Amino acid sequence: MSGYGHEGDERTFAALPPARGAAFARTWWGLAWLKALEDTALDGQQLKAGRRHARAGAVGAVSVRPGRITAVVKDRDGTAYRSDVLVREFSEEEWERLLGLAVDSAGHIAALLDREMPPHLVEDAAAAGLDLLPGIGDLDPECGCEAWDHCPHTSALCYQVARLLDEDPFVLLLMRGRGERTLLDQLQERSAARAAHGGRGTDDTPGTDAAEGSGGMPGVSAEEAYAAAFLVPPLPAPPVAQDAPGRSPSLDTETEPEPGVDPAALEFLASDAAGRAHRMLVEALAGGVAGGRASGGAAIHGGSPVATAPAARTASLTVAQDAVRLASDSPMPWITARLTSGSGRTRAEMDLATRAWGFGGAAALAVLEEEWTPDAEALAWAGTRLTEAWEDDERPALRRSGGARWTVVGAEAQLRLGEDGRWWPYLKSGARWSPAGPADRDPATALATALAAGPTGVGG
Repeated sequence: MSGYGHEGDERTFAALPPARGAAFARTWWGLAWLKALEDTALDGQQLKAGRRHARAGAVGAVSVRPGRITAVVKDRDGTAYRSDVLVREFSEEEWERLLGLAVDSAGHIAALLDREMPPHLVEDAAAAGLDLLPGIGDLDPECGCEAWDHCPHTSALCYQVARLLDEDPFVLLLMRGRGERTLLDQLQERSAARAAHGGRGTDDTPGTDAAEGSGGMPGVSAEEAYAAAFLVPPLPAPPVAQDAPGRSPSLDTETEPEPGVDPAALEFLASDAAGRAHRMLVEALAGGVAGGRASGGAAIHGGSPVATAPAARTASLTVAQDAVRLASDSPMPWITARLTSGSGRTRAEMDLATRAWGFGGAAALAVLEEEWTPDAEALAWAGTRLTEAWEDDERPALRRSGGARWTVVGAEAQLRLGEDGRWWPYLKSGARWSPAGPADRDPATALATALAAGPTGVGG
């Protein structure tokens, strides 16, 4: 092992609880570590045994430092062994390349200095000949059980690293030889040196700053910009939003309304539009982006929408979708009845639709009422995640019930996949399937939610 670690670059993570009934890793970095670990394993049986140990919570507190991870791992009989896995550290030359790569990329340097580990750093580093994730021969085991190669204890420790990476991806760079604080200090030094050279490296090689990307014109240094700040007038103070939207005007007048116009319905729609406009204004003034949707109201009046508004994040709602949104927000039974009739739904269908809306808006409603067929890649990934989440004798059996729906054999539970890649738990309610909770990116978590919400579990 190389000796390029810096003093003080060591972290200790408390022991994690068992991971039964859920995906072992949940983030991109944790899953990428597991894939690299399993792809390069020479002994699949030891790796599988280690996975069972890690799932059962047999791995104690984990110490991570440059070139080594250490933990005490217990057997099923309670015997404890100190287990170490030595990780190949990067040489000084390799670290120079990685740091240079990060500073050369505006996206990498911004993310890293913001204490984020961008996943595409792995691909860019690999293109430069640097493998951040473990390859064959990168992980060297040492265990108190005196096994000559990887044993269940060191394999369990390797699996536990995936969960540590879920908490903090910088653990990967610490194992390779640099702690987070050391790395960020070096990145800041390099970034400052490059800025002092007008966007060029210390060896006077061209940098990749925005000035070079705009015709080679020199940029303005931060020092100059700060010194000239007095020339720029200050921005006006932002307006202050009212605590609540104003009251909509009353349409109860002596003049008879036009045929087909319901004043009470118009008042309801006006109040709804004012409330959404107020929320969008408050979010905009707070620096956020309003997530409102276009509102029609045609379901009440039986014609074209009476008002529309731009959607900040999503496409405009259809009349049928907006009817569900309005019914979800309305405390008045007569409004719900009008919306139900106007949208062509039965009362039972509207009840299911508003339940779905409460869990996830238009996306949840689409999963309830529409069907589609996912591609083979999405199905293969889901199958892998479900296989990893349960031991062989605990895994629920699923049968395909449609293009993107799977029903648990022997239980009134179902999984549905939305077109946005999220999974939704469903339960049988009488003769209909009903949403059982919010969506999750992990199908195993969504399925566990459905099974937990069922009246009798898997055997129900």
